[in-house]
Amino acid sequence: MRIVCLQENLKNNLNITQNIIGKNLTLPILNNLLLESENGRLKISSTNLEIGINTWTSGKIEREGAITCPAKILFNFISNLPNKKIELEAKNNVLTVKCENYKATIKGLPADDFPIIPKIKNDPILEINNLSFKEGLMRVSGCAAISESRPEISGVFLNINKEELKLVATDSFRLAEKIEKIEKIKSEYLMIIPQRTAQELIRILGEKEGITKIILGSNQILFESGEIQIISRLIDGQYPDYQQIIPKNFITQLLLNKEEFLNAVRIAGFFSSKVNNIKFSIQTGKIEILSQDPDLGENKTQIQAEVTGKGMEIEFNYRYLLDGLNNISAKQIFMGFSSESTAAVIKSAENDDYLYVVMPIKTN
Repeated sequence: MRIVCLQENLKNNLNITQNIIGKNLTLPILNNLLLESENGRLKISSTNLEIGINTWTSGKIEREGAITCPAKILFNFISNLPNKKIELEAKNNVLTVKCENYKATIKGLPADDFPIIPKIKNDPILEINNLSFKEGLMRVSGCAAISESRPEISGVFLNINKEELKLVATDSFRLAEKIEKIEKIKSEYLMIIPQRTAQELIRILGEKEGITKIILGSNQILFESGEIQIISRLIDGQYPDYQQIIPKNFITQLLLNKEEFLNAVRIAGFFSSKVNNIKFSIQTGKIEILSQDPDLGENKTQIQAEVTGKGMEIEFNYRYLLDGLNNISAKQIFMGFSSESTAAVIKSAENDDYLYVVMPIKTN
């Protein structure tokens, strides 16, 4: 194989593909990237057996071929070369890289030993704006469960239905739902993607303008945006009927200035002790936020609020509150409580496209 391409293009695509690679001692070839010529371009692939990534780099193919090379050393070397033409040549499982007065030889492994990344050739079930899709994933993915004891909630739930894409994640202590408007489709599709897949999509889509095509396979899913493909397994199982845990009726409702409330919660967190709990004392026209640590001291912040319904005292994990508040882009927020011991709802007071539900800390 012999290929000539630009350093910047190669560096960008190596960065996209190498991020999912960890140090695999049992299957060393998973530490490598697959470089191969395909239809007049350089195709770069990586996989960790859960996610596969393909990218294509324009260049001049002088000789066809393929090789796998250690991802980290190849990426680090290419990243530090000048933005000039790079020559890649593979012979006898050794890749030679030349750029002006720089030259390196990198030992590789046979391309035939690289795991096969599935090809999904079905028609897209949905095409969505990159930035809208990325924003939706960003605002929910952090709520997915870390433990694999309940695999169905360890990922992000996608519900594609009529004119909406609903993205949902929960760890049973809090839940986030983001609704993105889409062009009307005839069928409904339900799927759960791993949290790592969601995180890679967020990273790769970045600020990239364009469209993401979502294509379903057999227990696999393909996300395609321009010259980038992300292929992932789907999580088996049925997602919980999360709508049942979202309170619909409230005995207490608050309207609050978001930035003022966010800052008060953040400050309270400094004194919240190791269990991260802070207490709300909801009164007529105001809310007091209290926290204390035996070794540090205590904090009490009082902020104005439009309160409807009965007063109450209720405790929350302040970190969970911050996660929800940081994902609401509005000047004023709504909080609804159905009791001191059941989940509270937090959302924008201006629209309903994002919903955050958080369980209180039970003190009795």
